[in-house]
Amino acid sequence: MSDSALLPNIKSPADLRPLSVEQLDQLAGEVRQRIINVVSASGGHLASNLGVVELTMALHRVFDFKQDYLLWDVGHQAYVHKILTGRNDRFETIRKTGGLSGFPAPSESEYDLFNVGHAGTAIATAVGMARGSQAQQDGRRVVAVVGDASIVNGVAFEGLNQAGTLRRQLMVILNDNAMSISSPQGGMAEYLAKFRTSKLYEDLKKSVKKYLPQVPLLGKPTFEALDHLKEGFKATVSPHQIFEQLGFVYVGPTDGHDVGHLIELLDGLKDVDHPILLHVHTEKGRGADFATAEPTRFHSPKPFKIERKGVQIESGAPSYTSAFADAAIELAKDNDKIIALTAAMPDGTGLSKFEKVYPDRYLDGGIAESGTVDIAAGMCKTGMRPVVAIYSTFLQRAFDQVFQEVALQKLPVVFCMDRAGLVGGDGAVHHGFLDIAYLRGMPNMVLMAPGDGGEIIESLRLALSLDVPSAIRYPRDSVPAPLINGKTRPFELGKSLTLRAGRDATILAYGSSCIHALEAARYLVEDGIETCVVNARFAKPVDEEMVRAAFERGGPVITAEEHSPYGGFGTAILETAQKLQLPTQRLTRLALPGDEFVAHGSRAHQLAQCGLDAKGMAEAVRRALDEMPAAEYEADESVRPAI
Repeated sequence: MSDSALLPNIKSPADLRPLSVEQLDQLAGEVRQRIINVVSASGGHLASNLGVVELTMALHRVFDFKQDYLLWDVGHQAYVHKILTGRNDRFETIRKTGGLSGFPAPSESEYDLFNVGHAGTAIATAVGMARGSQAQQDGRRVVAVVGDASIVNGVAFEGLNQAGTLRRQLMVILNDNAMSISSPQGGMAEYLAKFRTSKLYEDLKKSVKKYLPQVPLLGKPTFEALDHLKEGFKATVSPHQIFEQLGFVYVGPTDGHDVGHLIELLDGLKDVDHPILLHVHTEKGRGADFATAEPTRFHSPKPFKIERKGVQIESGAPSYTSAFADAAIELAKDNDKIIALTAAMPDGTGLSKFEKVYPDRYLDGGIAESGTVDIAAGMCKTGMRPVVAIYSTFLQRAFDQVFQEVALQKLPVVFCMDRAGLVGGDGAVHHGFLDIAYLRGMPNMVLMAPGDGGEIIESLRLALSLDVPSAIRYPRDSVPAPLINGKTRPFELGKSLTLRAGRDATILAYGSSCIHALEAARYLVEDGIETCVVNARFAKPVDEEMVRAAFERGGPVITAEEHSPYGGFGTAILETAQKLQLPTQRLTRLALPGDEFVAHGSRAHQLAQCGLDAKGMAEAVRRALDEMPAAEYEADESVRPAI
């Protein structure tokens, strides 16, 4: 940066207050360039953060969020907030091991109130903080910033409904960037879009910009002036009609990139003793033409380079996500009943590829996992075969719908859970560590995990042949080479597959753990230890013959999974062994930590930290062999390690 750069001098929000509007505009450009430089080098959330620069600066200029409360909906839009609240000098570390989180994190800063990465929660949480502040009479203001179309989430509407009952300050900022993570979906999105593109929108923007700064700043006159201002908007297509009915004073729409006007607006509204909804229109990807042109592609890109011929995003090996999309497309060729659904993640789940081939057999339910699952159940009831692709961490949001509308009805909906297990830079808010536990207890549910790309299509093929619900989990990772040379074997319900023979110990690996288990077995050969490796394929129903054979082999049995140890695959093996009256003391369960969250960082580092990489598994086998009583070796010489 040049000697006249402003950003190096911004150590806290207080440093914004002496700056002129012209200087703030300069600072906005510097912040955008800072974000582009860091994200291009390391990956991360780009387009949404470029869109909230002026809005975030104005908020921190007007409010003191050491005292007042600021809540972020869709926490991935908080990069600017981090830069302005004393973390600019560490911004290069974002999403890296030991570095800044890509989401708000109270452990980092007093300005972050919640670890938050799931959309739709901020308004309801803000209502709770407003009521808590009111009960304690501490006078703290509460602001919730809602972006990337998370206003359509059911919890957001529940929060709006409750917020309208407040008789105190609460500001909800609707950051309307015409985009969610992908293209926005549903009636509310269309309603806002029609309004945004109408002539009335421009007229209202001018009215708000002209008259609101003249509104008295405090007390009842402010509210009366706002009330008078909104009277002119009635009987129009303004969103005022919806939000006013919920008990809000609606203000807007206004330009979210006019920092001077935003400061005037926020200063005039900050002490209104009534819920306010400020509708701000921003441009996702602003300041980077490539991100503005393709906001979905640059929502959360891998590292990229800006070249004369365009922006080149770092490419990698084929992923499980891509393999799933290809499998769904392939199977849909011969089955016109297959329909694919996702909840605002067409690119993240790979279904954008499916949509291009079968646009009439694809549905994006928006940031509404519960509703998407219910829609799938309805489709299934009519005879369709819905394939619902939702991240493991987000399917948690639809737990009751999976139970009530799918499992209880015994409907053969197929859930394809991307991002199962450790997710790398997104960290704790996105790890898929509970899906086996929360699905395994549902009667009739079949749980599968492919170990390579070829197994993706075979597991999906089996799932689509069942007359009960099923779920397939796979990680955010590149697909390994085929686990067994040659053609992938079809999936048979409840049947495992032995990948490697061995007499001394057995690793029962589930899904993504298979490749690491095979590598661990190769390490152990150097110690003279021959390890049997089994691709379990199913967490429900468990292959009882596989379990019996593993324990009757005589050596230690190790289970490996990217999941909580509570209620996961290892628990299923333990319960099966107990049922079969096998010696469960021989069992070691490798899983994620049971009572702590795994921090963000590289996926490789996370696997090593949890003992789920090849070296960790090999060490677990050695340790288990060392701990086995000598009497058990004497009972069966074949289990003695040849060391």
